Amino acid sequence: MPAFRTRHLCSVAAALVLTVTAPATAASAATGSATAAALREVMFVGNNWDGTADVIKSTGDFAKVGRINVIPDKDQRMAEINADPIKWIYFMAIRNGVGEGHDQFVDDMYSTPDGKSVVVSRPSFADVVSIDLASGSINWRFPVAGYRSDHMAVSPDGTRVAVSASTANTVHVLDINTGKQLGSFATGDKPHENIFTKDGKYIWNMAIGDVNTSLDDPAWDWTKGDRHITVVDATTYKQVKIIDMRTRLDAIGLKDFSDAVRPAVFSPDESKLYFQVSFFNGFLEYDVAADKITRVKTLPKNPATSEDRTTWVNDSRHHGISMNPDGTKLCVAGTMDDYATVVDRATLQEGPLVTASKPYWATVSGDGKDCIISESGADQVTAIDFATGQKVTSVPVGDHPQRVRLGHVEANWSGTSGN
Repeated sequence: MPAFRTRHLCSVAAALVLTVTAPATAASAATGSATAAALREVMFVGNNWDGTADVIKSTGDFAKVGRINVIPDKDQRMAEINADPIKWIYFMAIRNGVGEGHDQFVDDMYSTPDGKSVVVSRPSFADVVSIDLASGSINWRFPVAGYRSDHMAVSPDGTRVAVSASTANTVHVLDINTGKQLGSFATGDKPHENIFTKDGKYIWNMAIGDVNTSLDDPAWDWTKGDRHITVVDATTYKQVKIIDMRTRLDAIGLKDFSDAVRPAVFSPDESKLYFQVSFFNGFLEYDVAADKITRVKTLPKNPATSEDRTTWVNDSRHHGISMNPDGTKLCVAGTMDDYATVVDRATLQEGPLVTASKPYWATVSGDGKDCIISESGADQVTAIDFATGQKVTSVPVGDHPQRVRLGHVEANWSGTSGN
């Protein structure tokens, strides 16, 4: 979905299987009980501008466990980029646009079922790599089509990752252990978030279009490109359905709303999809079977937030949404409004507005009790109690944290050897 920057080259979105299913990771479903006893559940926090990932406890005080260098091959990659004029142009465009003057070194990450490696998408290097968690070395590397990699999703059994190639309008599906491509499929413009359904049968991809232009007035919405949800069979990677939210929004009188679907999360039974769209301070509820938008929730605006849409990063207003395991509460990151809040799913009544500095993402703690947001403007992650809506704690991490994912490491792991 997602890095935050003043104008965006890329495509959400995001693989949210962790919030679709339960607080345990998909990888845990693929780990036998004997092996699981030797693993430790953690949270990976991708520090986009650092090129690192902090590993923190998945519950409790969320204390730091260790750190991973996700760009151990930086010199080699930079040599390749500097030797290719087209790659160099895209690299610099990412730095000066999407990255707000910084390189984008980590967008998304998932651990392998055995807890021995972490797979990372690296936008500025247009690739996906597997990093050995003991040595810090690269196990395999997969260059994506085009010039930028983005959001990923992991299958419920933990064996496959889907990654958006945002400039190629393509999603690659890779074997998580070998990096071999198992299949791919075409999307709308700038594919972003990916979601595996909890039975592993389908992948939903959200294409967000050209969020890096300044034609942000609703009258110019048609210039933003072909934005739709692509649903594919997760075995054959053949298209099953296209969902264009434009017609669904128009049907309920929201003709001025963008149809660029940003972060999204399914209800536990997957009958409802809750999603954010560009420029909107709130979210919408979509009934999957009825194929229509059923409710719209507008959340408070921060009076200090400029109403000039061209100042909002990547056409976002709010970016980041998760749901507690029993499906009763939603957690929303009010990115440009500098807060996060827990919303009752039944009534859509929001709780306290918890002050946060450009919160970029929202996920769920390992025990399901807390919403975890990444504060990209404060270089920390913050836990918010789903039950009370109140802040629990904040933990410092690296420069510009973005995606936060549950995963596993070996029980005695405390960082890669190079950190």
